[in-house]
Amino acid sequence: MARPSPVRLVIALSVAAALAIFLLYVSVAGGTPSIQPSQLHGRRGEVALVGKVTGSPAGDAHSDGLRFRIRDVSGATSVPVVYTGSVPDLFKVGREVRVEGKLRNGLFVAKKDSLRTKCPSKYTTKKST
Repeated sequence: MARPSPVRLVIALSVAAALAIFLLYVSVAGGTPSIQPSQLHGRRGEVALVGKVTGSPAGDAHSDGLRFRIRDVSGATSVPVVYTGSVPDLFKVGREVRVEGKLRNGLFVAKKDSLRTKCPSKYTTKKST
């Protein structure tokens, strides 16, 4: 009886290893880096800006853009943002948000429909009784 060739096994293991490496890379290094306004200075390329909404949002998100400021969660540094697209129902002053985009001439220009709010119940401490 002829012995089966190990070529199939080697090819299958090579493909599985390549897929595993790709998945590991995407989960660790892939995606948009999340930063706060104080870390934005000097950054090039697209980032995800996270922080709290401050000031009074103005404008229309569906035409000329909704304008507001985002500041560090635990700091004072803030940056003006212009955003177009759908606005989450939970969006308001004081809410923690995440928006993707680029800094252009001191203004963070957000990608359309990239605004997300964080659920406040997940980030508040539970009161002990």
